[in-house]
Amino acid sequence: MRAVSKSEDNSSRPRARAWPETPPHPLEAPELYDGIRIKRLIAYAIDVVIISVSLVVFWAVGSFFLVISFGLLLPILALAAFLLPFTYHTLLIGGNGNATVGMRIMELRVVAWNGNSPSYAQAALQTFLFYASLAVATLLVLVVSFFNPRGRCLHDLLAGTVTINDLRLDRLSEQPEQTGDG
Repeated sequence: MRAVSKSEDNSSRPRARAWPETPPHPLEAPELYDGIRIKRLIAYAIDVVIISVSLVVFWAVGSFFLVISFGLLLPILALAAFLLPFTYHTLLIGGNGNATVGMRIMELRVVAWNGNSPSYAQAALQTFLFYASLAVATLLVLVVSFFNPRGRCLHDLLAGTVTINDLRLDRLSEQPEQTGDG
């Protein structure tokens, strides 16, 4: 079984299609999900550091404009700072790599349930659900991942996405397609 095929969407960039309909079960392709829970936690920790540094730089630069505007820009700066993490996750998950910087370091990738790369709208939905679920239930959101074999969290289930080991997916795509002939 070949796990990856190429397909094209309405944009000019070709997208890798990971599977034809639904993700392979972990018993059929365990390499896609090996260590996924801990890798996701580490990836998110890396992303938190990146977002935190970005926010510090943003506020350092924004403070200059805040002073020269006599504080009138505070609501705009506060809104921009609030949207920074949302924008970071949405643009990177919906972009070419389908992963944040932390996910790339940990060799992870977000894939839509049907095997396509997530669109920006689906990435925005997943990001919104992630931050909303964190605000409501903090780390209890991760408990959901222990009750499904693919390690999907609550926001993955609701957004129709799954996070997989990216390099292992690449290795699967390099395997020759097997036929039913002995």
